[in-house]
Amino acid sequence: MRTRSLGARFLAVLLALSMSAPALLEARVTPTHGFDMFSPQEELQAGQQAQADVRRKLPLLPDSDPVVKYVQYVGAQLAAHAPGEKWPYSFHVVNQKEINAFALPGGPVYVNLGTIQAADNEAELAGVMAHEISHVVQRHGTRQATKQMAAQLPLAILGGLMGRGALSQAAQLGISFGVGSYFLKNSRQAEREADLLGTDIMYDSGFDPHAMAQFFTKIQQQGGSRAPQFLSDHPDPGNRVQYVSREVATLAPKQFRTDSADFRQTKQRVMGMKPLTAQQIAAQQKSNSSGQPENGQPNVGRSAGDITPSSSMRTLNHDAFQLSYPDNWQVFGDRNSAVTIAPRGGVSQNAVAYGVMINGFQPEDPNETLDQATHELLASLRQSNPDLRAIGHDENIRLNGLAGKSIDLIGNSPLQDQNGRVARERDWLVTAKRTNGNLLYLIFISPDQDFGTLRPAFEQMLRTFRMR
Repeated sequence: MRTRSLGARFLAVLLALSMSAPALLEARVTPTHGFDMFSPQEELQAGQQAQADVRRKLPLLPDSDPVVKYVQYVGAQLAAHAPGEKWPYSFHVVNQKEINAFALPGGPVYVNLGTIQAADNEAELAGVMAHEISHVVQRHGTRQATKQMAAQLPLAILGGLMGRGALSQAAQLGISFGVGSYFLKNSRQAEREADLLGTDIMYDSGFDPHAMAQFFTKIQQQGGSRAPQFLSDHPDPGNRVQYVSREVATLAPKQFRTDSADFRQTKQRVMGMKPLTAQQIAAQQKSNSSGQPENGQPNVGRSAGDITPSSSMRTLNHDAFQLSYPDNWQVFGDRNSAVTIAPRGGVSQNAVAYGVMINGFQPEDPNETLDQATHELLASLRQSNPDLRAIGHDENIRLNGLAGKSIDLIGNSPLQDQNGRVARERDWLVTAKRTNGNLLYLIFISPDQDFGTLRPAFEQMLRTFRMR
């Protein structure tokens, strides 16, 4: 956001007072420009490739559907006020019940039908769409992919990729932007940037920006079975309502739009529709694959050589912790984000079948005990995976002198056994409390039948864990 010196502000006030009709200064959020190896043309290509993946895997309403036509109409109004590169924005509706929306590099924006059903007014729906448009403007997907590539490629290769060849190199590294891609899940910083830029886009389009923050807050508070994926892809950056309100306060007062007749008709139409659940969509994908796993998803035991952890270790230096891991496994994430460490054959379609996920969790009350915060985290994990259940009792452990909790869990694996049945997954949850009251947690993951073999490697990794 642009800043003004004290003198400039004082001069502006004098000018305003000298006019017969007082005018307010308008602040404007400036899109951030992080390190990005993808050229605009490669950004478009990446989005086009991902669109093909979306069409294969998700049930989209046809462009001729009145609901889609309405969403396209609203989207076009918002996109007309999007700053930066003039991407060829397009808008689509996924026939899915769960509340969510996402954007692909280069302009495609997708809104779940359940999101339209959940919007109480037109401004709330416009807020979700303006937020997603802002992710496109900020190029969050390719910038995040660039970070991953920078972590995996030597500097000499990185230098040669600037502005050319990044897309093909990303493909060789297994980086894509299709359905479930890690690079479509946003950080809290990216969410804040999209909120603030979306505020200006909504304001310029005539919608009340407060509705965007209110909708996200409402979804978070309601939770339930329709919200977990939304909250996973759009983590709460904190104080959403406050910082959106502060941004609106810098803009000149104006009369915002009320609900249009088109919105009321669309809302009535969608409330009579019965979109598919994520579970039903997954079953369809499985059926369409004729019994073959999607994207080379391995069956249990198929790629043992790729899964077995090496005895040689590497060290990961994260902003929040330090940890050593097998050197034939890969790190997904960066120094200040959630991290997954897994063998190449242990991750498929953003589902981890073998490996460890490390993340933070903010409990409702920072003064909660470690036990209380851990069980609050466990309840949150069960919201997105109701099948998950604890085995035995919690254990108090020490992590290099730090108090920790250990819980063994069992649930469904993303893998299948040799008969095509869903395999059972064993998860080992370990938590510790940071000085700010938040949790840092590790979830070690393996199919149940392989957990005993992998547990020594998991324990070795845990012995090297250091909190910062």
